[in-house]
Amino acid sequence: MYAEVIIDQDAKALDRVFEYIVPQGMPARVGMRVIVPFGARYIQGFIVALKDSCDYDEKKLKPIKSLVEDFSAIKSEMLSLMKFMAEKYHLKLASILRLFLPSEMREGKVKELFITKYTLNSEVDITLSKTAKKQQEAIDYLKENISATSVELNEKFGASSIKSLFEKGFILKEKEQINRVPLVGDDNLKKVTLNPMQENAINTITENKTYLLHGVTGSGKTEVYMHLIEKELAKGKNAIMLVPEISLTPQIMSNFKARFGEKVALLHSGLSAGERFDEWKRLFSGEAHIAIGARSAIFAPLENLGIIIIDEEHEQSYISESNPRYNTHVVAEFRARYNSCPLVLGSATPCVESYEKAKKGEYTLIELPVRANGREMPKIQIIDMINELRAGNSGIFSSQLVSDLANVINNKKQAMIFINRRGYASFMRCRECGYIAKCSDCDVSLVYHREDNRLKCHYCGKQFKVLDRCPQCGSENIKHGAVGTEKVVQELKTLFPDVKILRMDNDTTSTKNAHQKILNEFKNSLPAILVGTQMIAKGHDFENVVLVGIVDADQSLYQTDYRSTERTFQLITQVSGRAGRSQEEGKVVLQTYAPRHYVYKFVSNYDYKGFFKKEENIREVSNFPPFSRIIRVLFADTDENYVRDLLKSCYNSAIKLKEKYPNEIIYMDAMKSPIKRMQNKYRYQILTRVRLEHSDEIEKDLFEIVDKASKNSVFFEINPQNLS
Repeated sequence: MYAEVIIDQDAKALDRVFEYIVPQGMPARVGMRVIVPFGARYIQGFIVALKDSCDYDEKKLKPIKSLVEDFSAIKSEMLSLMKFMAEKYHLKLASILRLFLPSEMREGKVKELFITKYTLNSEVDITLSKTAKKQQEAIDYLKENISATSVELNEKFGASSIKSLFEKGFILKEKEQINRVPLVGDDNLKKVTLNPMQENAINTITENKTYLLHGVTGSGKTEVYMHLIEKELAKGKNAIMLVPEISLTPQIMSNFKARFGEKVALLHSGLSAGERFDEWKRLFSGEAHIAIGARSAIFAPLENLGIIIIDEEHEQSYISESNPRYNTHVVAEFRARYNSCPLVLGSATPCVESYEKAKKGEYTLIELPVRANGREMPKIQIIDMINELRAGNSGIFSSQLVSDLANVINNKKQAMIFINRRGYASFMRCRECGYIAKCSDCDVSLVYHREDNRLKCHYCGKQFKVLDRCPQCGSENIKHGAVGTEKVVQELKTLFPDVKILRMDNDTTSTKNAHQKILNEFKNSLPAILVGTQMIAKGHDFENVVLVGIVDADQSLYQTDYRSTERTFQLITQVSGRAGRSQEEGKVVLQTYAPRHYVYKFVSNYDYKGFFKKEENIREVSNFPPFSRIIRVLFADTDENYVRDLLKSCYNSAIKLKEKYPNEIIYMDAMKSPIKRMQNKYRYQILTRVRLEHSDEIEKDLFEIVDKASKNSVFFEINPQNLS
């Protein structure tokens, strides 16, 4: 027998199937990991097919050395998914296969955890001398508790006593596998009475198609999700539930744990290697039936899926912007088709592309237009910060926001302050010559973090000393840029020194379980203010939050991206939805320097349909997605001359496609990327915008042109979420 093996090496030259002989008696199966000879060394590979004949001279084939484990780690569905993703996203096969396994498992750095337990040997008479007091105490302890771990017994009675009892045959030793369980917040199982709209949603979602659940914040989408999953579990099926942020998983997980117990497993990057492996293994073995997690959980090793749910479906975190690049929605659609199950996309602010598909009938639209508790959406008050400046207020907060915060504190309630920028200041600049401190490896300004007194790059993580004088002209006149979460917290502590003020951003949540600790502390503190980035903008449900302050609503509005207005609408709507989720009336104070921008008119009335109509018209007139397709070919390498020459070579061939598709190619050009260098790699790009008709053919032709030149330094992106 012969095996087709994909070598676990991320290199263009090795991106193909290699053939090996399966040794006589080796129980090889498709999907197994194997160790194979490759040149002068042995490396890991994946069996993707078995056959009775080979395509090469058998004398040149080598035998598989060994199996990594005695089961197929890659299931047949995932092998089909691998082929689909390779063709759809022009990815290397090994890169895709790596997505399906915990990285530490693939690298051999983690395995099952076993503990040693002792029990009494019931087949012998236990006789001890009167002086062996510790041994007798251990025997009495085991009589009372039946069994105990070696660690526990050694601590209580001494290792020598336990060793002696074992050697005499009085106690028996056995190994027991234990699961490393992620920490999950406590939650009680709440009995919820569904309203007619929720019941309608549950009864509608039955077929093998995609549903868009458009429900306002607080409309009870999570309860709908749980009922849908409950229905599928009753049929003996499994489920995947995706959330966009790790910060949402503790709250979602605690709700699901209360409802479904040990049937739930958690998958995300914040787990330890052991926890991630054990949760993956529980799903793989069928011990757990529901996978909950961020983007990577779409690859959960579950078979017989009954439903896939993507919550906050509009979030750009569902698009992988690093290698391998893929769209979670597209992967979910493949798995839903493969399993003949429904795919549910839920959001209060669906992305324009999804709502357009619902409008056309490609998705089935289901609406939850009111909050589950019957309360009104919080009122949004727009504050013109230019008027604040004219009145002599040059601070971070408007007088209205300060007044409302004071009322919240006096009433012993809670507030959330949103600013989508971490750190103390967005840059440090010399007032004399204009020098701005930039990262040595990335073409971006460094952010000042006051707590660490360091300048940090938010792209590669490098840190630098704070400027006390300009390295260019020697001036000590250094200015701080726009404020971030650190500065906001400092100002709030000055205004309200006796109030619990917490911060939630990438800096405060870098340690294990930090998200949960911050959220629990906030939940249990009255009064309290939580300051955060978009981590706090969605999904969280705190009954005592009555005020949301949006410090700099314009921040995402003027980015050089056709999605900037859409993202602004989504962020403001989502964070506004954190207020007034219980019986208390909520309020939002939105600070802006552009109060007459059309996005604020729609957002203040929670008018998604009005916003969509306006945005749809702009996109259609200007030929942007969903009425066209953007193809970005990104070239990146540490050698700028090489990457520039590669760009020129590919562009000279690509530009000829304009002759082949004169009416379909709206725009094509080669240029430096907006961020010209990142992680010490120079970045150039070919940007192409094409009409939807023939877009697949143009994409394929463009890929073939680029693929002939180089694949290791080139990345393909379709409708990229971030053009920088």
